[in-house]
Amino acid sequence: MRIDDAVPFALPLTRRFRGTEVREGVLLRIADGWGEWAPFPEYDDAAASRWLAAALEQARGDWPEPVRAAVPVNAIVPALPADQAAQLVLDAVAVDGCTTIKVKVAERGQQFADDVARVAAVRESLDDAGAAEGRIRIDVNGAWSVDDAVERLEVLDDVALGLEYAEQPCAGLDELAEVRSRSSVPVAVDEGVRLAGRIDDAVVERIRAAADVVVLKSIPLGGVRPALVVAGLLGLPAVVSSSLDSSVGLASGLALAASLPQLDHACGLGTGRLLAADTVARTLVPEDGRLSVVRPLPDDAALAAAAARIDDDRRRWWLDRLARCADLLEGGPA
Repeated sequence: MRIDDAVPFALPLTRRFRGTEVREGVLLRIADGWGEWAPFPEYDDAAASRWLAAALEQARGDWPEPVRAAVPVNAIVPALPADQAAQLVLDAVAVDGCTTIKVKVAERGQQFADDVARVAAVRESLDDAGAAEGRIRIDVNGAWSVDDAVERLEVLDDVALGLEYAEQPCAGLDELAEVRSRSSVPVAVDEGVRLAGRIDDAVVERIRAAADVVVLKSIPLGGVRPALVVAGLLGLPAVVSSSLDSSVGLASGLALAASLPQLDHACGLGTGRLLAADTVARTLVPEDGRLSVVRPLPDDAALAAAAARIDDDRRRWWLDRLARCADLLEGGPA
């Protein structure tokens, strides 16, 4: 496997997200092309090797031609106190032009009352910002039981004046199918797609029973082309989301969203606002609620600064992990 350069990096976040304040990964170079490999630390080598396949696809420039020049995106509200969530939405509308808001709920250590207050604050802020038609979607990350999901979705749907959808309210596909049969709120499936393994006819049937919308993440699915195959097999409305990538990695999600034959929903690709530093000179952030479809390359100074933030132990950890995953992709020892 040809990799001409591998640069481990660390990027601070603007606020704690997904349990971390620093995003780590590796930028890979093949000739003049770059790809990002940043599987989360808890993922095993088998999962991480799919992320590596996506990084290699990107570095080789092996993406389909886009069918659109820009992609609508949502803003994201982490599990913040209601007043902070409200201000974030005001900024998202005024600065980025985003009027679709994804709200994280069911954060460990918080109460459902916190979720209600956060969603209510988001709705009020959209109205105050002159975006009364703005949409609210929630992301539960599989944290609720079926009964809790049905009860809580009714409450949050009322508070939001109509939820666009609820992403992964329960963990399993069978649970999601039951929620979908008992709730009027549309259900989006994320983990149920990217953790499903091989998408055969039986899995397709289960996902279709569970989902009104599917969330596709190109990097965990092995790249843009494999994700397009999954989208075609499922035949459901799709939302493309990022994996908390630097702007280099975010381009993979943009390439997928730009290549889908139909795109009816704003995509979760506005995560550049979560980065306090980046691997490029200018972070990809929305303008007028959209991201232009581009393929940014790392900036020498930005990448050097990102590489300097990671200590020697973590650098070795990432490079050792890279070697193992490369062996897996090539059919060598695990």
